[in-house]
Amino acid sequence: QVQLEESGPGLVKTSETLSLTCTISGTAITTNNNVWSWLRQPPEKEPEWVGAIHYNGYFYNTPSLKSRTSISWDTSKNLFTLQLTSVTPEDTAVYYCARRDRLSPGYDTWGPGTRVTVSS
Repeated sequence: QVQLEESGPGLVKTSETLSLTCTISGTAITTNNNVWSWLRQPPEKEPEWVGAIHYNGYFYNTPSLKSRTSISWDTSKNLFTLQLTSVTPEDTAVYYCARRDRLSPGYDTWGPGTRVTVSS
């Protein structure tokens, strides 16, 4: 059974860099066709996709955050990370990591989410 768990600071200050980690258990991060994603849901808003890294290490992110986000992985620790630079209160959200199959649009596994608040 695949499980995901996010970790990171619950509170960051404006202009700082937010770093979140998603630890994977039950499968290897490099298993074929897996796409590991970050999503977030700001208060009273719809969820939005932030970015993803593929099983082969290729990563991509949403255009609106492209200049501020990077996604990387540590295959030895079976985890992937999100870095979001120059945060503002608009980045306050619950952040989720999730998995989907490369050939499927839907996510089949989610982490419980981690709440991040950016203080002004």
